[in-house]
Amino acid sequence: MELNNNEGQTTPRTMLGRRLRRMREDADLSIRALAEKVGYPYSYIGRVERGEQLPSEALVNAFDAHFGTSGLFVDLWEMTHNEVIADYSRKVVSREPDAERIEVFNSSVVPGLLQTPDYARELFRTGLPGVGEEELTERVAVRMHRQHIFERKEAPFYWAIMDEAALKRPVGGQECMQGQLSRVLEAAKHSRITVQVLPFSEGAHSILGGGLTLLTLKSGGTIGLVESFDSGEVVESPKRLARLSQSFAVVTSKALPEDKSIGLIRQHLKDYENEHDC
Repeated sequence: MELNNNEGQTTPRTMLGRRLRRMREDADLSIRALAEKVGYPYSYIGRVERGEQLPSEALVNAFDAHFGTSGLFVDLWEMTHNEVIADYSRKVVSREPDAERIEVFNSSVVPGLLQTPDYARELFRTGLPGVGEEELTERVAVRMHRQHIFERKEAPFYWAIMDEAALKRPVGGQECMQGQLSRVLEAAKHSRITVQVLPFSEGAHSILGGGLTLLTLKSGGTIGLVESFDSGEVVESPKRLARLSQSFAVVTSKALPEDKSIGLIRQHLKDYENEHDC
C-alpha cells in the first residue's frame, strides 16, 4: 500500500503541478500572488506546483474557479488518486462510478465508503507505519472523495454488511468511534444504502478474517475484490464470482435484519458515549 515511486517520471501529480505553474506564469502571477487570490498558503501552493504534495479537493476547485478552466484541475486531481490507492484494489475502485450496485462485507472495520475522516486516518496511520502526515491527508482525501457517488442523482445501490467486531473495536478511541457510528447511522437513512451487522452470536462464517467487494456494473458485468489485511485479489472469473456471490448471500442470511442491525449499532454508540462520560 506504499505510494508508487515515480521519481523522475511524468505522473498525474507532476502533470498537475506543471500545468499549474504554466497557467500561473502565463497570468504573470508569483506564487505569493496566486496564494492571495485563492486564499491558501503560498508554501502549500509551492509544494503542489513542485509535485511534492497533492492539493485538497477545495484547492483544485479554487484553481479552476480562478483560471476559468472548467474542471481541468479537478480532472487532473482525480487522476492522481491511483498514486494513493493500493495496487491490488485500484481496478475495482476505479469502477465504482460505473457500478449499479456495490455489495461489501468487512470482518473487522467499517467499509471505506462509510468511514469518517478521523476513522480512515487512524486506519491508515496504524496500517502504514512511518507514513508522514501529508501522505495520510492525501489518502484520507481520496477515500472521502469516493463517497461522493452517494450524492449523484442515481447513486448505486450499496449493501454493506459488517461483522460486529467492526463496531466493538475502538479505532481511534471513544470519540472517534462515536463519530464513526453516528456516520453509519446517518448513511443508513439513504434510500439506496442498506447496512446490516453480523453478530458475534453467529460464530464462524465463510469470509471470517477478510473482506469482500462485489460491483455489479451498469453494463451487466460483475467484478469482485477479495482482501486480507495487507493484500487483495481482483476476481473476474464468472465461476469464482458465482462462489463469492454465494458467500455474500450466506453472510447476508446470518446477519441481523436491517432494523435490528441499526438497533445494535445504536447500542454500541451508546456504550461509547457512556465510556466517554466516565
